[in-house]
Amino acid sequence: MLKSLYIKNYALIDSLEIDFESGFSVITGETGAGKSIILGALGLILGQRADLKTIKQGETKCIIEGTFDVSAYDLKSFCEEAGIDYDPDTYILRREILSTGKSRAFINDTPVSLNDLKDLGSQLIDIHSQHQNLMLGDSRFQMQVVDLLAGTGGLLKEYRESFKLYKNADTALSNLKDLAARSKEDEDYLRFQFEALAEANLIESELEELEQEQETLNHAEDIKLALYKVYTLLSDDDKGVVSSLKEGLTAARSLSGIYVHAESIVQRLETAYIDLKDLSTESERYAGDVEFSPERASFIEERLDQIYSLQQKHRVSSVVELIAIYNDLAQKLTSIDSYDQQIEELQKELIQKQEKMLVLAEKLSKKRKSATKNIEKQLIEKVAYLGIPNVRFECEITARNYPDTSGIDDLQFMFSANKNVPLQPVAEVASGGEISRVMLCLKSMIAGATALPTIVFDEVDTGVSGEVADKMGHIMQEFGGQMQVLAITHLPQIAAKGKAHYFVYKSHEGDSTTTNLRKLTEDERIKELAQMLSGSHITDAAIENAKVMLGKK
Repeated sequence: MLKSLYIKNYALIDSLEIDFESGFSVITGETGAGKSIILGALGLILGQRADLKTIKQGETKCIIEGTFDVSAYDLKSFCEEAGIDYDPDTYILRREILSTGKSRAFINDTPVSLNDLKDLGSQLIDIHSQHQNLMLGDSRFQMQVVDLLAGTGGLLKEYRESFKLYKNADTALSNLKDLAARSKEDEDYLRFQFEALAEANLIESELEELEQEQETLNHAEDIKLALYKVYTLLSDDDKGVVSSLKEGLTAARSLSGIYVHAESIVQRLETAYIDLKDLSTESERYAGDVEFSPERASFIEERLDQIYSLQQKHRVSSVVELIAIYNDLAQKLTSIDSYDQQIEELQKELIQKQEKMLVLAEKLSKKRKSATKNIEKQLIEKVAYLGIPNVRFECEITARNYPDTSGIDDLQFMFSANKNVPLQPVAEVASGGEISRVMLCLKSMIAGATALPTIVFDEVDTGVSGEVADKMGHIMQEFGGQMQVLAITHLPQIAAKGKAHYFVYKSHEGDSTTTNLRKLTEDERIKELAQMLSGSHITDAAIENAKVMLGKK
């Protein structure tokens, strides 16, 4: 239940702090006194969007804070699913609106998103306004009512999970079919590209090796001449370096035993002699190997042209990238070849998910239909009690062409307030007063089926008076035995039924006007009811009547 509400710098409110009681309470006040301001502030801590105009003129920040006692309700599973810190006893919802345009939300002093505030707020309080009466004609609202009263919560959740899996499978199949169709159109081109790369039979390091070999063939004569020159300079019998080193080595060896450095010189000369002799031999062999082959040069040129052409075509600069493209094309073509099999498998999966989903939808439909007779009976009894004795009401359930998140049912509330008038959709034939009474009755039925801590009625009595108003007050009084009920009303018949009575009023000091809310004492309550009965001039008869209504006489 809502234990207290604190409002600061909101609209015409300077600072207001009020405690609320359990059970049924009423809020009254003259038109324009600020009842809508109180509701607007309450709406902000329930996650409604903020308007900078709500900040009191001249102030930089407004604060709204509501304290809720939830000790009688189990919100643990909801909080765990919503990712909200769980508290078994109390939640303080706070909203701060800054003149800079920023808005901050808190739950038990922990900053949260507006969605978190809205999620928790929806579990704590339900504000029923005249605008909500328009929802009576909304098929989604009608379905929510029937589902609440039929107790389909667990089954509906299971169905929605199954429906989601079915829709995901349907989307996957549709996407695969589109992909297969597009791929089939591109298949010839992809296969042409693939075959060209397959025919090339590319090797990762081939390009660099071919370019090097081409360079060698193009300069074969120059290379051959240079190598022979190296060989000649090293191995010429008269002036060759190798011959000279051999002579030097013989001379150095003759110094052995007579010169201290002879051994070192011999070793170094031997190393040089062996290396250069080997180099001479290799130079001669290399020179012999280098031969210009027109056939090989032509082959390399054609091969390089083939590789360069493929690189240019695919806009890459290496054989490694061409091989990657080849592998990707191979994968695509494999996928194309397997699309028919994949589609067939997905179709089987879709049928399985559809069958499971439809079984749950049928169970859901049966449960709804089995509950409608009792819903109709209860509602007719309650609405007849509120002064529409000839009311007829039916929950008309028909099959949908295609399932949606609510199942395979189309639901329409059919209504008639008069004899011999055919049933028609309630929003098309019910008057404002009749809709108010139907909604109140539905809320009373829902209250018995759910565990909502608090409900606020904003002038739900619109369009009624007299005995009907008295009976509406009695219904709300009965509500108060199950939950906290706050009713904003202009009717004394309803105001008299409240366990507590709160009064909204404006005060004027100088050029300033502020809205205030306070709980009335017993004497103040008698006076307020008398004024509601007789107008601004309170008569003795009105005072006596007010006392009777409050059971004081």
